[in-house]
Amino acid sequence: MEHHRGSHRQLIDTSPATAPPTRGHVDAIIVPTVRAPGCLSHAMRLAGRLRCPLVSLHSRWWSRADLAAGLMPEGTPYLAIDLGEQRHLNLPDLRTTAMLRSTRFERTTDIGAKRNLGLLLATLMGWERVVFLDDDVEVDAPGDLVRAAALLDRYDAVGLHNDGFPDNSVVCHAHRLTGGHQESFVGGGALAVETFRDPSFFPCVYNEDWFYLLEERSLRSLTVAGTARQRPYDPFDRPARARDQELGDVLAEGVYWLLDDHGGADWTAAAGPAYWRRFLLRRECFLLDVLRRAGRLPTGPWSRSMEASVRAALGRLRTIEAELCVRYVEAWRQDRRGWVEHLKRHSRLAWNVPDALARLTRLGAPALTWRSSL
Repeated sequence: MEHHRGSHRQLIDTSPATAPPTRGHVDAIIVPTVRAPGCLSHAMRLAGRLRCPLVSLHSRWWSRADLAAGLMPEGTPYLAIDLGEQRHLNLPDLRTTAMLRSTRFERTTDIGAKRNLGLLLATLMGWERVVFLDDDVEVDAPGDLVRAAALLDRYDAVGLHNDGFPDNSVVCHAHRLTGGHQESFVGGGALAVETFRDPSFFPCVYNEDWFYLLEERSLRSLTVAGTARQRPYDPFDRPARARDQELGDVLAEGVYWLLDDHGGADWTAAAGPAYWRRFLLRRECFLLDVLRRAGRLPTGPWSRSMEASVRAALGRLRTIEAELCVRYVEAWRQDRRGWVEHLKRHSRLAWNVPDALARLTRLGAPALTWRSSL
């Protein structure tokens, strides 16, 4: 029995037609960040070259809007925003977040909230074509972003091919490094999106970008153009990373397995408890196989930490029940509809940046701290 699929690239149109260069305009580059503002230097140069706003969304005391503003090259249009507390943001209360809150599966990162806030800001500002770029991803050719934006005439999202360190989960890194076939899929680290057509959202779960790329019953129209480079990091630096990723990895891989089997369409009818019970068994066999292969590696810088990470993922997997997966998928479907309604309620364009920023927080909440040259 097949236990893992190392590629879902058959779901992507990998040979898009040439896009009209006149439509290749990037309205904004949006960078969610928790790192020191110096990590934005590459994105700053890209925004300057493309003459489009750089929107940086900050959290943590060492990653602040005022510090980022102080590093912006002269002439680079920018908007740097401190998020503050998530509960103050004008984002809908997601069922997918609520069902995991105060459980072992709760995810404490704010990457999904930042990207969702970026989508709301784009709606308010009238930005139709934005690029999400992580602060550890580099794009050598600015023209690749122009081409990706042009392809949004025909696609809902356009990813850049990762030509650097593989963008995989911890477990998939271990699979690849122990001899398994493992590719990277399109991800939010370098992703051009059309914001007004068939709007979607990023849930608070690992692989939130894979869920953004889904429609209710199929995959959104998707292609790749150009290249980006993920900076290297140690995926096995702490077993907790693999443990915290496991639920999102199970959910996303399980859904995309169905997309593979159904030609990219109508996957939800098959996503019942029986399917998830079978998938969880497949996943356990996959992790046990990776663990066996990791145990046979010669002692090296990653060998023991790799084993510890896979064991942590396996321990978390054994706490995931099929019924939880069913409930999460249903909650995600409801959240997606709720997100569309939320954007409709806030679809009136802002008159200016202060007007837009005022509408990013809930009524009565403290105002956001921000710096801008727009």
